[in-house]
Amino acid sequence: MGAVVFDRQIAGEGTPEIQWQAWSGLGQLPLVTLDDLVPPACRAMVLAPHPDDEVIGFGGLLSMLAARGSPVLVIALTDGEASHPGSRQWPPAKLAEARISESLAGLRQLGLPPCSQNRLALPDGKLAVSEDFLAQRLAELLQPRDVVFSTWQLDGHPDHEAAGQVAARVCSQRGCRHWQAPVWMWHWARPGDTRVPWPHLRRLALPANSLRNKALALAAHRTQLVPQDTGAPAVLPGFALARMQRGFEYFMPVEATL
Repeated sequence: MGAVVFDRQIAGEGTPEIQWQAWSGLGQLPLVTLDDLVPPACRAMVLAPHPDDEVIGFGGLLSMLAARGSPVLVIALTDGEASHPGSRQWPPAKLAEARISESLAGLRQLGLPPCSQNRLALPDGKLAVSEDFLAQRLAELLQPRDVVFSTWQLDGHPDHEAAGQVAARVCSQRGCRHWQAPVWMWHWARPGDTRVPWPHLRRLALPANSLRNKALALAAHRTQLVPQDTGAPAVLPGFALARMQRGFEYFMPVEATL
């Protein structure tokens, strides 16, 4: 948080969830089914820029895929070691170890085994300088009929944008289906914001068990949920969690983001 990418600023409390819920446009977004996103014969590959992004953006989807018995691969791009700058309690190496453990615990809550995660340990906050390496690894890990999910390439966080851009490039080269999910867009955007391609956004309804599993997976990321010893607030305070625990998750096809 705190990063600025052009006019997409992640600062303060952002747009309150009550404003999003009051906007009629949110409920008018077209529905998409699990089979529409990931046909039964396909594997889902989810790119998580930081530990917890796989839950925030895709937790309900992952829970539904696990319940269906579909193959899943979560690519953990970084270990999230930069989320507590200046912390004496959580120096980067110790924080990375904790966040890896939290991520695996969250995946268990979603019904996924540890072997469903592949860690790349790229530098947190600096994915843009690792784009070529990330593109190479992604191309190596892709299998025929994979469906790739990434954060939106205009999401407002530089790591989220780099992940989306690399995924778009590789999927275009390999002919893979690719969906992008907004995460921090809900923070800096406003209802009807012209910077967001609303006509292309689709929403996946989460059944009660998947929504519960997502909430439990979020709770596993304890380092992100409590105030920091530096005096900084929690990385994921209550107002942010409110936007992340809706009964829907939101995706757009990559063609709409280019």
